[in-house]
Amino acid sequence: MKVINQNVQIDGIDKKILRALMEDARTPVLEIARQVGISGAAIHQRLRKLEKSGLLAGSKFVINPKILGYTTMAFVGIFLDKAMSNPDAVRQLKKIPEVLECHYTTGNWSILVKILCKDNEHLMHVLNKDIQTISGVSRTETFISLNQQIDRQIKI
Repeated sequence: MKVINQNVQIDGIDKKILRALMEDARTPVLEIARQVGISGAAIHQRLRKLEKSGLLAGSKFVINPKILGYTTMAFVGIFLDKAMSNPDAVRQLKKIPEVLECHYTTGNWSILVKILCKDNEHLMHVLNKDIQTISGVSRTETFISLNQQIDRQIKI
């Protein structure tokens, strides 16, 4: 692995390691070592370097929200009165547990958020009582996701 102008250059071995972990982050290091053909210690060393470079941003378990009763995913475009309201609006959005992602955008909206609710009634409550009451929010535009078709990371 080389770092060139803030870009990380990874070699074929790094790619094999990353692909194995992206497929299943719980794959034992020794199993990856056997697949790649290098020692477990070498895998650990490469992973430390990849973490230090910032390429690996962490690992996590993924919760299946449907098991907890969260079945309504929506994307909400938020129109703000003034661009100056962005930081304040984001601070307020962070307090809403149903907000999973928040993005500044180009186009008509100032902010686009991804929210997860138990059902449409819960969604309506989050919109009316939480998001639309934020100071500076003039209106919202909501799109309900019927079914997620693609969920992946960048290809290595």
